[in-house]
Amino acid sequence: MDFWTSYMIVMSISFVAMISPGPDFLIVLRNALGLGRKHGIATALGIGSGLSIHMAYCIMGIGLIISQSIVLFSAIKYIGAAYLLWLGYKSVKSKGWAIEAKSAQNKQKSIGKAFAEGFITNAFNPKATMFFLALFTQVIAPETPISWQFIYGLSIIGLASIWFTTVSVVLTQPKLRAVLAKFSKWIDRVTGVMLIGLGIKIFTEKA
Repeated sequence: MDFWTSYMIVMSISFVAMISPGPDFLIVLRNALGLGRKHGIATALGIGSGLSIHMAYCIMGIGLIISQSIVLFSAIKYIGAAYLLWLGYKSVKSKGWAIEAKSAQNKQKSIGKAFAEGFITNAFNPKATMFFLALFTQVIAPETPISWQFIYGLSIIGLASIWFTTVSVVLTQPKLRAVLAKFSKWIDRVTGVMLIGLGIKIFTEKA
């Protein structure tokens, strides 16, 4: 299979995986609506940076070790699940967010913390781990040049950053955000319940 055919297959699979609702989307939703556009974009970039961890260990061959080790994979799984439960708990307890993003930012978290939430959510997301392991063992051939593997990985990171940034920009359109702010408490609670549900699901899934 030539490079461009393989590249398009990898990017198509990656995009389908990204647009499927999961922890990354929920964290972007939570921070973009609750804190404003800058925080949503910071979260999106954090998710993209988190993907670099998966890319790095797959290219270095550590991904093969993780795929063969129940202990290592379970550690990633349980840390990720616990983090989702914690974020979900905080969302469920939310009292809603201000219509004006500036007001919300002043009394909430920093942009750096929003970035860190995106990074940690993705880096310890076992679904992302399994996706990259499958991609680099089943789709990308072992003899694929390292330079090509870097192109695949960096393209996926760029695609994720662009996608979730776009989601943040769309969600924080003033008129849309003003309407959603009226239901902010329930949006946060539903998001929290979904995060908790994902955390429990990850905890109880067999490796």
